[in-house]
Amino acid sequence: MNEWKRHRLQALWALLTNSYLAGFVHGKIYRGRLKNFCVPGLNCYSCPGAAGACPIGAMQAVIGNWNFKFAFYVSGFLVFTGALIGRFVCGWLCPFGLLQDILHKIPFPRKIGSFRGDKLLRKLKYLILAVFVILLPMFAVDVLGQGAPYFCKLICPAGTLEGGIPLVLLNRSMRSALGWLYIWKNAVLLVTIILSVLIYRPFCKYICPLGAVYSVFNPISVFGYRLDRDKCIGCRTCAKVCKMQVNPVENVNHPECIRCGACKKVCPVKAIK
Repeated sequence: MNEWKRHRLQALWALLTNSYLAGFVHGKIYRGRLKNFCVPGLNCYSCPGAAGACPIGAMQAVIGNWNFKFAFYVSGFLVFTGALIGRFVCGWLCPFGLLQDILHKIPFPRKIGSFRGDKLLRKLKYLILAVFVILLPMFAVDVLGQGAPYFCKLICPAGTLEGGIPLVLLNRSMRSALGWLYIWKNAVLLVTIILSVLIYRPFCKYICPLGAVYSVFNPISVFGYRLDRDKCIGCRTCAKVCKMQVNPVENVNHPECIRCGACKKVCPVKAIK
């Protein structure tokens, strides 16, 4: 029941941050003042309904150009949000996280939990953050010194689902200009969808640069979990129920924890608060 309570909040937040419904009618992106502000989760700027900017997209847009004021704003927003609630954003406020949650509920004979190389593969999101979000937009620039949003352009399946596909369907002129890049992005999205049925939140675990940013703040964020070791009986029930393969007894605010609340709910002695 607690899981569906979380999903309702995720759905409500997704609706609020994509509330420009006229965009889905006219096939145009909202460009009003609200687009100057970032939303906490991964929410594509190019989604016809998006009322705010994605912090990862915004970061790529300002790195390497002269708009230092906005660059400081985006960096400050990420630091403030991470320091306040950490990866609570991933578990409760990210629309693409909701999609992965729902996809994983589709029945399948054998779900994949942890596997050999899983821990190493989780480092990939930090590499993607460094290379595609920071280094390439900073150094791979055009003649005017402007970098491209390489993560959004080459990888982000959320952008394909929320922005690319709706805009192509709603604009006939765009369909005539499709090429290999659009095919590649849809292939990435398809693979992500299939893996989400088999693995819990594969994009969050291995790819998402926003999750990489917030994970750094998880151990030190203002709002987090606290483990009462005097109450804990070492039953490992919390570790068994965690779909992110975190053991709260070892680290209750582990960088991979998305603060879904499952461990807190099942603890028989209420040692997690």
